[in-house]
Amino acid sequence: MKEITPRVEIDLRKIRHNAEMLKKLHEEKGIQVTGVVKGVGASLEIAKVLIDSGITSLADTNISRIKKMRMAGLKATFILLRTPALSEVGQVVQFADISMNTELEVIRALSAEAVKQCKVHSLILMVEMGDLREGIMIQDLPAFIEEVLKLPGIQIAGIGTNFACFGGVIPTEQKMREFSTLARNMQKRFSLIFPYVSGGNSANYQWLKNTKDVGAINHVRLGESIFLGRETVHGAPIPGLYQDAFCLVAEVIESKLKPSVPFGDRGRNAFGETVSFKERGVIRRAIVAMGRQDVLVSGLRPLLPVEILGSSSDHIILDAKNVDLKPGDEINFSLDYGAMMSVMTSPYVYRKYLHTDEKDDSSTKKTPA
Repeated sequence: MKEITPRVEIDLRKIRHNAEMLKKLHEEKGIQVTGVVKGVGASLEIAKVLIDSGITSLADTNISRIKKMRMAGLKATFILLRTPALSEVGQVVQFADISMNTELEVIRALSAEAVKQCKVHSLILMVEMGDLREGIMIQDLPAFIEEVLKLPGIQIAGIGTNFACFGGVIPTEQKMREFSTLARNMQKRFSLIFPYVSGGNSANYQWLKNTKDVGAINHVRLGESIFLGRETVHGAPIPGLYQDAFCLVAEVIESKLKPSVPFGDRGRNAFGETVSFKERGVIRRAIVAMGRQDVLVSGLRPLLPVEILGSSSDHIILDAKNVDLKPGDEINFSLDYGAMMSVMTSPYVYRKYLHTDEKDDSSTKKTPA
């Protein structure tokens, strides 16, 4: 029987290898790793692999996924990786051990809820270091901490910052020294000990590799580097890691010789786009049964010598070139982070978990870069 398509094949052995290697690399410099599972939809199978690899804390931006992991009985410290919405503070206190925060109004609500639930909720205060996503401005941090320390039911577990997610700002040696100095100054000023000086994410790989002194940094949050084996500033492969733990498989549903340019009066397509086409003469156009409702198409790369011409909501159109594709044939695609995240959160893409080297294609037998 043919297997379900579209499907994403996930090699858990490769993910475990990457997680163990990165954990070892960071711990050699005194830095703890939290596994960020938002990009894989907090898959329980993948979360278990991270825990089995020795990673003791998991992070997600979605409190419902943290609830799912906790209710499944996973033994880990759960971190909400985004400032809580006021509408969800009850669930945050109930299901997350730690949340990242930037707003006093939200922290006051967390305090009140923690008192109500007879709990102590931990906070990582996120600081703006230039990427201009979330963060308290540096000059505002002392007064912010003073206010937080007045509140019952909560405790400051540390400070954190973010790089290369929105503005593409790189965690340079200078940036990391500035953040490290800030952490030390805040601990000294308020007589605090920060279990978490969370210095960034998968974008920090080159800094970690090259720095001679990590300073006060003792924590990072890693997702893409674990799952795709890449640092995120330049998208470069990390030596010794697998880049092919995820493979998307789609099925050909049509393969015909057709013109390369649409014919007839033309306007916008279904997505409001005006698309231009290159004249290539008559080509073999193949269609796979998958589209924008399933995956971020721009993040796909076919593993056959074919070319993606475009897509609609439920079709991807290919120039098959010299590949003799027929209906029923399967085409494998590699994924970038955006494509991986979209298929792992899509209800229309089947997940197939591989636990061993039983997969037949060459990607499973490929050694790490």
